[in-house]
Amino acid sequence: MDFTKLKEKLEKKGYAVREFQTAEEATAALKHEIRGETVGIGGSETVNQMKLFEALSPENEVWWHNKKPENRSVEETKRAANAANIYISSVNGISENGELVNIDFSGNRVAATDYGPKKVIFVIGENKVAPTLERAVWRARNVAAPQNARRLKRKTPCAGKADHCYDCQSPERICRILNIFLTKPAGCEYEIILIHEALGF
Repeated sequence: MDFTKLKEKLEKKGYAVREFQTAEEATAALKHEIRGETVGIGGSETVNQMKLFEALSPENEVWWHNKKPENRSVEETKRAANAANIYISSVNGISENGELVNIDFSGNRVAATDYGPKKVIFVIGENKVAPTLERAVWRARNVAAPQNARRLKRKTPCAGKADHCYDCQSPERICRILNIFLTKPAGCEYEIILIHEALGF
């Protein structure tokens, strides 16, 4: 995929943008640059596949509820992540016009990317790109959310086949919050890292 036009759109919206051929290269760059920081990580299969927690932990204080300390609860770990100086997440969809789409269960991930950290970094594989905002939202609801529900073993209609959103009312429904960045929010530094690989859901 050619990221040239997408990069131009994102930069016009105020984001810093970098492009890497592989997840390994992106992880190596972040490992080299981020040192002596508090780092929070949102629920993200992309981050998991990039092994960012393992790469950043030796030189930083990294908080991620997927790798929570034994003496901390999931909720305590999420709050520590949201209070970090740097927050790393992915997106469930990104339009070719540069709009970012995320769906969340409890809101910790979207809250941290909206406001709080000094810097937010989005790591995005090329499989997340959709032609329009409407298709990016469709992707978030009908591709990313069902696959995440299956991964998390949720008892929802979508988790069975991971085929589309059923707009269910299950207590285990994960698609509860829809968050869209139309352009870069004010108040902190945002960087978007585009990767020429399929990563996450």
